[in-house]
Amino acid sequence: MGLRNFITSAWQTLKLAKKSSREEFLLYLKLVFLGLFAVGSVGFLILFVSALIKLG
Repeated sequence: MGLRNFITSAWQTLKLAKKSSREEFLLYLKLVFLGLFAVGSVGFLILFVSALIKLG
């Protein structure tokens, strides 16, 4: 894939893209924070369990 093909493909993708509405943006933001919370909770639980095992 040459540079010209890449630029053409990128330009076509940008032409198809649209700005999301406020409601869509807030939904994506909520989903991102939910994912961060889930990953953080799993990490915390793993550290907590490993600390309990070291104490025991």
